[in-house]
Amino acid sequence: MGIDYETLHALNPRLIYTSITAYGRDLPMSGRPDYDLLVNARTGLNWEHRGWPETALCHMMGLPDPAGDLPMDYTVAQGPPRPGPIVTASPAPSLGAFYCALTAISAALYAREATGKGQWVETTLLQGALAAGLAAWQRAEKMDTENFNSWIFGSKAPKGHFETKDGRWIHNWVPNPRFIISASEGDTINSSPELSAQNDPDRFGMGPEESLVISYYQPILAERVKKFTADEWVEAAKIADVTLQEARSPELSLADPYFLSDGCVREIEDPELGPIRQVGVVIDLEKTPGKLGGPAPQSGQHNAEIRAEAARLAQQPAAPAGVVKGKPGAPLAGIKVLDLGLAIAGPFGTQLLSDLGADVIKINTLWDSYWHGMCVAFLANRGKRSLCVDLKKPEGIEILRKLVEEADVVQHNMRYEAAVRLGVDYESLKKIKPDLIYCHTRGHEKGPRETSPGNDQTGACIAGVQYEDGGMADGGKPLWSLTAFGDTGNGYLSAIGILQALYHRARTGEGQFVGTSIVNAQLLNCSFVLAKPDGTGFDRPRLDRMQLGMSALYGIYETAAGWIAIVASNEPEWQALCQALGKTGLDDPKFASAEGRKTHDRALRAVLEQIFQTRPAAEWLSLLDAAGAPCEIVDPEFGRRLFDDPDMQKRRWVVAYEQGLVGKFEQAGLSFDFSETPGVIQGAPLVVGDHTDEILTQLGYAKERIDGLKNAGVVASWAPGEPQIRGYKPATAQEPVKA
Repeated sequence: MGIDYETLHALNPRLIYTSITAYGRDLPMSGRPDYDLLVNARTGLNWEHRGWPETALCHMMGLPDPAGDLPMDYTVAQGPPRPGPIVTASPAPSLGAFYCALTAISAALYAREATGKGQWVETTLLQGALAAGLAAWQRAEKMDTENFNSWIFGSKAPKGHFETKDGRWIHNWVPNPRFIISASEGDTINSSPELSAQNDPDRFGMGPEESLVISYYQPILAERVKKFTADEWVEAAKIADVTLQEARSPELSLADPYFLSDGCVREIEDPELGPIRQVGVVIDLEKTPGKLGGPAPQSGQHNAEIRAEAARLAQQPAAPAGVVKGKPGAPLAGIKVLDLGLAIAGPFGTQLLSDLGADVIKINTLWDSYWHGMCVAFLANRGKRSLCVDLKKPEGIEILRKLVEEADVVQHNMRYEAAVRLGVDYESLKKIKPDLIYCHTRGHEKGPRETSPGNDQTGACIAGVQYEDGGMADGGKPLWSLTAFGDTGNGYLSAIGILQALYHRARTGEGQFVGTSIVNAQLLNCSFVLAKPDGTGFDRPRLDRMQLGMSALYGIYETAAGWIAIVASNEPEWQALCQALGKTGLDDPKFASAEGRKTHDRALRAVLEQIFQTRPAAEWLSLLDAAGAPCEIVDPEFGRRLFDDPDMQKRRWVVAYEQGLVGKFEQAGLSFDFSETPGVIQGAPLVVGDHTDEILTQLGYAKERIDGLKNAGVVASWAPGEPQIRGYKPATAQEPVKA
């Protein structure tokens, strides 16, 4: 077509050229069909959406189920009441590719300010799938390291979903028995703030053995939740500071007045649909706020305007090529980032900045080792240097202030009032560094819910993602997909906001405040839904309650051996499918037209189910491929082969390194590729305190002073071979003191 990178780069050397393909260039799978469902199937995400009974890590390593005595109870576990892979409404590979591409474009624009050159940015649906499966696809040499594995990514354990008195569903994550049982003792709900998980001595742990405990509590908690309505539970949880929300539909979410007031949802007049609600601004930039355009244009609406613009440009001299200002390196080479984030939503964004070349210093507390020893934390903390310091002590905050003097970016997702109390709020830190980029991410939108506890799960509930992914419109249960972009989507948004703020600073010298939230990401994840202002919607594809697909011709089928995914989205694909399967039942007149197939979708699925049961998936793949009918085997083994694939290793789409706690560790790598300023993998997931001495020395602290700070419990350091930091170790003590 003459719009390849080389041709357009010759016309405009400053151009940022971006392409998204299914599997990238020059790979054995590069020619495979590129429908989102089929990428899900080929990469095995359909198996990972709710996880494996033995936990994801045990599955990857081929290890036995650590809770083998616990049966798979489909009445309380996530997903439909059947074994096998599942489909979610959220298009995980496409969402991942979207986030990866926008991050990379922002980084390339920033890099162009330093180099003067444009470049080719690439990502793929495959890399989007890898971003979705980050938690599932990990391999560790020492899997039995204390606290490393977790029940969280096992499918057996209930995940805190409960039906309420009025037939609605709530999600409490992590499930809090003390809150639910105590709050429901009487005839009216008790919303005492003393019932929070933070004060619960019996709160669930993270080890795989906790599956037994959680399963024991599930029927007890379910019975208690049934005593009150969803609204009563949500209000009580807000007062008690417990993360709990109702799993509501996307249409009701878009009708939420708090979202509209915040601006993360907007209302516009569409020329075809009338007044509609849709996602609005999801990244807040203090000095360079986003501007919303009008409704989606009609095809060809601006032809004359754009052709006139092209004609004017053709009469002007060609733009200068631009001067190369510096030698290309990683996009963020030379940028220093301070990460004060918690859990995943904050630290994942700074991990992306590390992959783009930034020097990221993770500010850890003296009691962070429990979290950072878990497999979940490993997906968000590679390539960082850890400084273990107590910011509640004057000497600790002094260290942070010295770091701020040299920093370009501060990022965190603690509650903002906590940042104010610590003196690490924006107003305080920009007095030290006036051009600082300061990014704060929240659980919720600005407004009455802003101070409510929020996380990946609550965001997915109130934005409508869990409703959609569980097929609730067809009678299913809410589903928190283990491959969702809630926390990590927030991380991408924060990275994108920071990159755009750095771009602005490179052009003006001006820093600014950047803000976003988990719920903003979840709104984006469900942005295939439009709604009317009253919360009603429009006709659209819906996931069925058994989570087999969005329709009979966009779904998965169990075969005589294995599962297969098929897509027939147009007439040629339908004819190819019929050719491969034969006419048995498919030649029924009611299936003759696209409208007829839509009207009789359930009947069509029943016919296809019978046909696919007659052969193994591998045979169907051969027949369907030969006929040109888009399909893939739903592969349960993709993750197990992933890290041994030489093409993946060469492209750094998967990486391996020595990690101080678990030995050789393998995980997904770079999620974007640059022709001029390639990303970097700067090291394994951190161990708390692994760079304390180095960072303090760089700040000018002498060894004697560092030792004194350690003895006073202000800082702590870790070195390979030592136990993890469990508080601090005074000079006179033989064992670490519990913090």
